[in-house]
Amino acid sequence: MSMELEVKNAELRAGDQLKVKGVILHDAERFQIDLGCDVDDLALHFNPRFHDDDDGAVLVCNSKIAGCWGDEKRETENPLQKGSEVKLALKMNEDVFEVELPGGQEVQFPNRVGLGVISYIRIKGDFKLTSFKISSGVCSCSS
Repeated sequence: MSMELEVKNAELRAGDQLKVKGVILHDAERFQIDLGCDVDDLALHFNPRFHDDDDGAVLVCNSKIAGCWGDEKRETENPLQKGSEVKLALKMNEDVFEVELPGGQEVQFPNRVGLGVISYIRIKGDFKLTSFKISSGVCSCSS
């Protein structure tokens, strides 16, 4: 059973982290975690696929601007397993997104659109979400 969670008034900034915990369905084809302004403007589209025509099990990252996809970044080392419980942490930095995966693996994807604030989050697909948390980065600013 595919699920979807959509948050439209989030406020993630550089240094903030989105922590997601859940179970990848036993018959999973794919799921996605999107960060951006709305469904047509995504700074990060993180899309694990388990039956990709080209690479089998693969991690795909991309961005979407005004409804148009950019060039995919594909990672063929996918530690995610169907039927497993996973914890993922997506960290937003000023110029790059870092996705922490099980086993200490990390995927990095550039902030191509230069988005300073993420206001839209969507988790969709063959994934049963059990926990969702936004952690603010610590800012020790002095004036």
